[in-house]
Amino acid sequence: MTRPAICQTSLPGREPDKRGKVRDIYDLGDNLLIVATDRLSAFDWVNPVGIPDKGRMLTQISLFWFEQVKNLCTNHLISANIADFPAEFQAHPEIFEGRSMLVRKCEIFPVEFIIRGYLAGSGLKEYRQQGTVCGIKLPEGLVEASKLEQPIYTPSTKAKSGHDINISPEEAAEVIGKDWNDLASATAIRVYERARDIAAERGILLCDTKFEFGVREGKLILADEILTPDSSRFWPADQYQPGKSQPSYDKQFVRDWLETTDWDKNSPQPPLPADVVEKTRAKYLEAYTRLTGKKDL
Repeated sequence: MTRPAICQTSLPGREPDKRGKVRDIYDLGDNLLIVATDRLSAFDWVNPVGIPDKGRMLTQISLFWFEQVKNLCTNHLISANIADFPAEFQAHPEIFEGRSMLVRKCEIFPVEFIIRGYLAGSGLKEYRQQGTVCGIKLPEGLVEASKLEQPIYTPSTKAKSGHDINISPEEAAEVIGKDWNDLASATAIRVYERARDIAAERGILLCDTKFEFGVREGKLILADEILTPDSSRFWPADQYQPGKSQPSYDKQFVRDWLETTDWDKNSPQPPLPADVVEKTRAKYLEAYTRLTGKKDL
């Protein structure tokens, strides 16, 4: 069953305290309620048409991974069971159930912890120009989608608008402190390696992913969504061919369609047609079912 897309959430007399590109966040004092809507952003703009069940899939994939890596790092999750939410949210299961997480509030580092196992995206662009990724020297002769000898930590700033900016690990250490940077980046690599191996068992390559970390009561906390198609590049292993762009489990259908329009990337996007919505939903659903082993949402 495909549910209607939920692109915004609210309660009677209460709006979210923050709306991100995809998430609505309610501040509960010491905790947060993070709600993954069905909004979809591409090229830093949110489309007016949502992808039905996308938020549910993102939340359920994150929950799967939090369970798989819980022995590697403490995370912010308290519960995804609506019975544990405040009563005002319990009263609206049609909105909040299945797509929401009650989490501990923590002080989030102003750095994205990006781990790359393959050469793609902005890393590929820098490598072609300078032979490096975030200042890290890589071997000569790599091509698009080349597998790296070891996963590398390639941080970025967290822009309030527009694109994040890649920085070197040394620059990240200057922003958040060397000890926290060393601990969080080493943890991020361990989590990436665990997820990479689990995904491989399911016929999926984990190209790269980004994590958010924070601190609560002096302890490192893994936060936000993790290892979803919105925060990661997942590739079907049976179609992997270095030297070209790889098919992926994400919103590539949307990007491709937008490129065929006369949209200037500096104004609101045209609404997605129904066939692009359905194809995009199917890709997210395939990632969800293959990774988690679940069929139902």
